[in-house]
Amino acid sequence: MALSDPIPDVVITGVGGFGRVHLTNARRLHEAGRLRIVALVDPAVAAQRDHDGDLPVYADLDTALSHHSADIVIVATPLDTHADLAEAAMRAGADVLLEKPPTPTLAEFERLIAVTRETGRAVQIGFQSLGSAGIAALTDDTLGLGPTASIGAAGLWTRPKAYWARARWAGRRTLDGHSVVDGVATNPFAHAVATALRIAGYDTADSVERVETDLYRVNDIQADDTSVVRISGHGRPTVTCALTLCAPTPSTEDRGAVVSVHGERASADFSYTTDVVTIDGSDTRFERADLLENLIDHRATGVPLIVPLESTGAFMRVVEAIRLAPEPVKIAPENVAWQGEGSDAYPVIDDIVSIVKRASASGSTFAELGVPWAAPGPDGVIATAVVDGITVAEELDGAGTIPFSSPHPYAHPVRTLGGVTVTVAHPADHDWHVGVSFAVQDADGVNFWGGRTYVRDRGYEDLDDRGHIQVVDTTPLPHGVRHTLAWRGRNGEVLLNESRELHWHPLPFGDRSAWALTVDVGLTPAGGDTVELGSPGSKGRENAGYGGFFWRLPDCADVSVFTADATGEQAVNGAVSPWLAWSARFAAGPDHNGAASIVLSGGDETTAADPWFVRLADYPGIGSAIAWDSRTPVPADGLRRTYRAAIVDGALSPIEAATVGDLLRGSQESNR
Repeated sequence: MALSDPIPDVVITGVGGFGRVHLTNARRLHEAGRLRIVALVDPAVAAQRDHDGDLPVYADLDTALSHHSADIVIVATPLDTHADLAEAAMRAGADVLLEKPPTPTLAEFERLIAVTRETGRAVQIGFQSLGSAGIAALTDDTLGLGPTASIGAAGLWTRPKAYWARARWAGRRTLDGHSVVDGVATNPFAHAVATALRIAGYDTADSVERVETDLYRVNDIQADDTSVVRISGHGRPTVTCALTLCAPTPSTEDRGAVVSVHGERASADFSYTTDVVTIDGSDTRFERADLLENLIDHRATGVPLIVPLESTGAFMRVVEAIRLAPEPVKIAPENVAWQGEGSDAYPVIDDIVSIVKRASASGSTFAELGVPWAAPGPDGVIATAVVDGITVAEELDGAGTIPFSSPHPYAHPVRTLGGVTVTVAHPADHDWHVGVSFAVQDADGVNFWGGRTYVRDRGYEDLDDRGHIQVVDTTPLPHGVRHTLAWRGRNGEVLLNESRELHWHPLPFGDRSAWALTVDVGLTPAGGDTVELGSPGSKGRENAGYGGFFWRLPDCADVSVFTADATGEQAVNGAVSPWLAWSARFAAGPDHNGAASIVLSGGDETTAADPWFVRLADYPGIGSAIAWDSRTPVPADGLRRTYRAAIVDGALSPIEAATVGDLLRGSQESNR
């Protein structure tokens, strides 16, 4: 459709970040008379100046649109803002060039599709590689490959520590309780995935039948930095994307990123960053169309968009599968070599170039290849806690945890009756922190906690001393479960036998929804001789006597941690008190955020005499320390501890927490 003014007015958002690339391109087209840049939007830039050259800068899009009409809005902001900004632009009458990925969730993507249909506006997604003419040549058999049998993408890039520190959202699966999904396949190698999908004929969300994920991380991030994603659908070739940001610095002409198309007659490698197709050593370079120019042409003449929003539905199925997948598995340090120093340091996984190429070529996951650091499988569910008809917790066996993190059983997710998640497992800062668990860092020299071991006067060292706690037997109980566990050393020998029981029940507390969890632990030496339990605190590290009962919490805000007579991390850590309370706004992820409180109490005099362990500044966690500043023996006749917890919706005052503590002590026997 011809427009009365074919030269569109353009507003560009996010110019303090990747939007600068779009600004440079838009200036080129401005000088060519194809568009007019009328305003820029970026809160960080606006805080410093109100103009960038001759262009006004605004802190938010709404303000910019109140001062300027816009025919096109370019959105190049953090992913969690994409949906709202794109919708605002469309409702203001503008078409949109939206950076990839479109949105962090499939629900938001579908919402945007609905808005495009309602408003009649066009949305082009910024997968620049899809503008390459090489894609058409690979899909229409111009190159003589024959029908496509399979497609593989191999991504081998390097990213230093500074890359993950460049923004709050970098390397996050969630931020402030909202989905971010920043990982190797969804951001840096998103073009590899999208290009492979386009060549294979996957476009809309319903063209995909199955997405399989095999996610890992080396860096201390929430998201994955090394992964395989495999996509399949009826009548279309399987696409396998093997990707890592932990490779040596690429030196090949394809810049470490290639999509391989395997046809019945021949195969081709497509370097989507350079638009070069290689067949039998012969290179052909193709032209690339600019997506902003294509959007302008679409507005003026109706030429089809190269990457319309709906055509990225298949890619969004990949994003959604990664978002909903279990936490990425940590790759143990012994499989990684670090290069460089400081913020420029970057990791290189052993033999990663060969591994990625094998996975891509064979259509295999890393686990299927049997690489040393691949996960044997997910942790298995061994118990499910149901209170008042609501599933409030799952207990997992830890069998899928890597040896570096000392596999042991744990409860996660644990939720309030109102649905707020109050645990996290395998967080970026400490992979061995897993929900609600019982473990120690030293049992006669064996580390059952995970990670490096604290050595007196030397600090944390990798002693290769880690064991694991094996689930030997499980017996369901009315409103509970009983486990027989074996604490095994690094060579498989049994050091301790454990009988552990979990019990759960409603906790009447006025009009507040609450439930209670009791954990009974009984340890006996497997060989008859006394076994001593220790901690960093028992080895001289001050205020770090962690080990025993531990509850790792998700991201929290507005935290209050207190006992009957102490408030705050410093005052409560190491204190002995009948109860400990943690009250906060929990931000574990979409649909499971909100205000909640946890109250812990010792179930007997011996347990109540153990000091509380608290962390808030470094990470959120609470527990009861079984060997705070001295070693605790497990004699031949055994050691017992009983822990009680109340999980309550909403914040608690100290008076309310004290009441809950009394309820815990009074309700145990009547509810077992």
